[in-house]
Amino acid sequence: MPRMIEIRLFFGRPVIRDRAKLLSALREMKERTGCVVQALDADRIISERHISFAAMKAMNAFSEERNIAKDEGMEIMRYASGERQIERALTIGIADSTRRLALILVSSGEKSRWPAAAELSAVIEPDGLGCLFRREDIKEVFHISPEELEVVGEERMEDLVIERVALVDTYR
Repeated sequence: MPRMIEIRLFFGRPVIRDRAKLLSALREMKERTGCVVQALDADRIISERHISFAAMKAMNAFSEERNIAKDEGMEIMRYASGERQIERALTIGIADSTRRLALILVSSGEKSRWPAAAELSAVIEPDGLGCLFRREDIKEVFHISPEELEVVGEERMEDLVIERVALVDTYR
């Protein structure tokens, strides 16, 4: 029987500006709650659909033992970036210069609990703005060419990103 997976997304400013300290706080949250916890640079996420699809692909890869990364959060980053190689996937991760976070929480219901509001507020200040991607960042990160956009149109950029997420499994 497949395990039940629930995904929650939060967008906002990082409370902890130092990358190393923020990553440490996220690891502690993961240990306390049993949830998968991953933070990405929100400027490099085109939509909630993009990140939810990537998270489901990553969790399925783990359950089917097809994962590349040893950590579920890193596998989410790998899929969300549209890259097979972990090193390349880091381009959508957080940096000291990250202004907004996309915080992904995944619970399989087995021995996990959602973080309390106080736990969340220690790492992210939700701004209620959702995805506010920058077109130029998205084009660069996902290697979207002017020719592709000419064919499908700017309004279909999200579909191009999701296509790259879907194709991660085919790259060798």
